[in-house]
Amino acid sequence: MSYNFRGEIRFCPHCAAPVEWRDQASVQRPYCSRCHVTFYQDPKLAVAVLIEHEGGLLLQRRTIDPGKGKWTFPSGYVDRGERVEDAAVRETFEETGLTVHLDRLVGIYSQTGNPVVLAVYAAGVVGGRVVTSDESDEIASFPVDELPELAFEHDVEIIADWRNE
Repeated sequence: MSYNFRGEIRFCPHCAAPVEWRDQASVQRPYCSRCHVTFYQDPKLAVAVLIEHEGGLLLQRRTIDPGKGKWTFPSGYVDRGERVEDAAVRETFEETGLTVHLDRLVGIYSQTGNPVVLAVYAAGVVGGRVVTSDESDEIASFPVDELPELAFEHDVEIIADWRNE
């Protein structure tokens, strides 16, 4: 990758086209208009939130890859300069329409070779109403023993840790 003096990416590592800066979720990010790829330059910290709702675990069915068509918890990236807890609350609201209060940290998850580190929280609903986002087409609560096909390999481990509080 080619970077400018501020450490920002200048050219796409896939096709070498100059990158553009586009607004994505109110943040300017480098984007290749040829490959249609948004670049996240930092080693990324992501958050996920497990919400017990209406007698089950609240999950959303993804409309994007990875895991398109499968179910997972509200999650997303922590933006540079953002508190991790604030990102968890923000991502939950953006993806579900629900306002939550974080109850506890379930765990931190990482895998060799994967640049994303995931901080997972348990939360309770304090307001809002369930609505889908551009990343999901359905949101539902499932009994923990009757979950649909999950999107990510680590989801089963995360749910087990959440249950074993």
